[in-house]
Amino acid sequence: MKRITVLLADDHTIIREGLRLLLRTASDMQILAEAENGHQAVEQAEKLLPDIVLLDLAMPQLQGIAATRLISKKVPSTKVLILSAYSERREVHAAIQAGAAGFVTKQTAPHELLKAIREVSKGNAYFSPPIIRGFVSEICITPHTRSPNASGASLTPRELEVLQLIAEGNTNKEMAAALYISVKTVEKHRQALMKKTNTHETAGVTRYAISNGLVSCERPWRISDA
Repeated sequence: MKRITVLLADDHTIIREGLRLLLRTASDMQILAEAENGHQAVEQAEKLLPDIVLLDLAMPQLQGIAATRLISKKVPSTKVLILSAYSERREVHAAIQAGAAGFVTKQTAPHELLKAIREVSKGNAYFSPPIIRGFVSEICITPHTRSPNASGASLTPRELEVLQLIAEGNTNKEMAAALYISVKTVEKHRQALMKKTNTHETAGVTRYAISNGLVSCERPWRISDA
């Protein structure tokens, strides 16, 4: 079994130690190296080509956002997963724009962090439930202009189902179980609807779904902390 290779990038030794111990409990993960500043993170990513760079935002020498942008440009096969004590809207949006594939907070439970690493390694976006709730709240309180595809007319019935499940914070595996289809089929539907809606990550999909009336701000959003 091919293991997920990870580069740990955090300027606090005690944080890296904790992450190292956690990842060693996962038989499907391998730590390639560690970096204590942004420049090291970029250099190690270029040299080692890890599957995942687990990166803090507040880094010396080169901040996390800048490091994310460079890694995404220089090593597109490597996915950046932000692990930060900061989860304000500005930081999250800046990380997404820089190319981060996911964003989890340092308050995240150990099992959720492992889940995030696995999801991002598969090519999925992953955000901590509180961040997803923030996306939903932000979108619901902001006036929207409906797009020409306001009814979602170009989407197939199955794509509309996948769209709603994505907007509700479900993973590909959870969507496959809910729709009684394979994960691979979910991924195909996801790629197709993102292309049709011109969206590229969870926030964009959620914004599209709500602004086009395809899901409701009033519904009880099922975003699990598990």
